[in-house]
Amino acid sequence: MKLNNLFVLFLSGLLWSQSVAGQILDRGNFLVGTNVGFSRAQNENSVSSSGQDVKGEGPSSTQFNIAPDIGYFLADNFVLGIGLDYTLSSVKQPNEDRTTDSDLLFGPFGRYYFPLDNDMAVFFVTTFGFGNSSDETLIGTNTKSVNTNILAIGAGPGFTIFSSSGIGIEAILKYNYARSTFDTEDAGVKITTKSITNQFDIGLGIQFYFSGLKRVGS
Repeated sequence: MKLNNLFVLFLSGLLWSQSVAGQILDRGNFLVGTNVGFSRAQNENSVSSSGQDVKGEGPSSTQFNIAPDIGYFLADNFVLGIGLDYTLSSVKQPNEDRTTDSDLLFGPFGRYYFPLDNDMAVFFVTTFGFGNSSDETLIGTNTKSVNTNILAIGAGPGFTIFSSSGIGIEAILKYNYARSTFDTEDAGVKITTKSITNQFDIGLGIQFYFSGLKRVGS
C-alpha cells in the first residue's frame, strides 16, 4: 500500500474517531447510566506471646454499591447532573455479632471530559452527597439501631471507551470524604457523635449518551 493511501486511511480513522467523540460529548446531549461496585474481605488475627503464635478468625466484610445518575451537557465536554448512591455493607465478627450498614446519598455531580483518539476519553468527576445511614448491630438475639446524617464529597479521574451507538464503558478511581453525625441517649443524657471517613473507591460503570430522545450515533 502506498504511503499516501496509508496517510489517508489514518486521517480518515482519526477524523471518524473525533467525530464520534464529538457527537457524544456535544453541548445539549444527555447521559444516563450507573456505576456498580462489590467487595468482600476476610481478616485473620495472629497473636504472639512467649514464643507461641495463636491464629484466629477475624471479621469478614461484604460491601455492595450502586450509583445511578443522569446528566446534561451544559457545554462541550462538560456535564452537570444528579446522582443517587446506595451502599450496603455487612461486617460479621467471629463471635457471631453482625453489623449491617446501609447508606443512601443524593446530590449533584460534575464531569469534564478530555477526548482521546480511538473513541476514548479521560474525565475528572466531582460528586456531592447528602443523606442518611442506618446501622443495625445484632448482639445475640438483640438488635441495636442507629440512624446517622451524612455529608459526602468525592473526586477523582476516570477513563471511558465509547461505541458509535452512544454507549460508554468506564472505570473510575475516586477519593471520598464523608462526615457523619448521630445522636444517642443514655440514662437521659444526649450524646452527639461525629465521624470522619477517608476512602478510595474503584468502580466500573456504563453510560448511555442521548441527543434529545435519540441515542447518539443511532
